[in-house]
Amino acid sequence: MGKLGRFACIFTPMALTIASLLCLCLALSGQLNKNNSFQNSLYFFKADTKNFSENPNILPNENVDSTLLNALKNSASAKDLKDFYKVGLWNYCEGDTDDKGVETVTYCSPRKTAFWFNPIEVWDLGNTTVQTLFPKELQNGLSAYEKVAKWMFAAYTLAFWITLAEIVLGIFAIFSRWGSLVTTIASTASSIFITAAAITSTALYGALAGSFETALKEYEIKGSVGTKMLALVWLAVAFSLGAGLFWLFSTCCCSGKSNKSKKMVVEKTPYTYERVASPYLGARNGHEDTLPLNPVPHSGPSQNSAYEPFRQTKV
Repeated sequence: MGKLGRFACIFTPMALTIASLLCLCLALSGQLNKNNSFQNSLYFFKADTKNFSENPNILPNENVDSTLLNALKNSASAKDLKDFYKVGLWNYCEGDTDDKGVETVTYCSPRKTAFWFNPIEVWDLGNTTVQTLFPKELQNGLSAYEKVAKWMFAAYTLAFWITLAEIVLGIFAIFSRWGSLVTTIASTASSIFITAAAITSTALYGALAGSFETALKEYEIKGSVGTKMLALVWLAVAFSLGAGLFWLFSTCCCSGKSNKSKKMVVEKTPYTYERVASPYLGARNGHEDTLPLNPVPHSGPSQNSAYEPFRQTKV
């Protein structure tokens, strides 16, 4: 098949790996630039506090804690409570929503490794009593979120760098199957971390959104997951798994060596015998005799058999 066939065999997994890396880059860029509308649309979790900000006159009841309600009212009146909060992997962004539902990002927090969204700090509710008065569901959700956020950040970071290494190794896979084997190992590791990160973020932010919805429903505060962000992450998983399958295929196929057809050469024996005419009969069939007129007698007892009936010729 040759090098051209080998290149064609490597092209598919390489393209899938690059596609997986691009999806990861887009997911990691969510909420990093407040002036980029596309990046602002990419978030794992969104807290919608618009209704509370517009109508803080919520009456306490058996499901509403007056201490927490008053703390939220004070935050809203001090303009510390915005209309929405969108959470990315590195930071969060906040902003306002107009009457037409158009969102405007006004602030994005600094980037931070192993970031997790803490509403106590962000909403300026830095009161130990208020934190303990959070509904139990929300407390459990935030506690799990804080613990798992470190692992999730590490999984996304490792997935990014291993996928990048996979692309570099894939270049060497063009020249040999050993290169494909090494690239397949890197692809397997990449797929494991991408899949683990996708499962973790889907489960974690889904549980957090459920906690917000259950615990803060009476306060007109809602939580939701970012479907566009999760779609990108799972698309990266699909591309990574597909790339791994084709990298594995390239280890046993498309060697890159040219199979040149070999011609079989039949060697003739170095010497053969052909019959010659009798020296006494003269020329036969238009050919002269090949023996001399005065032949050398053959050594032996009989002179009648002194002449060799065949002559030796080289082919």
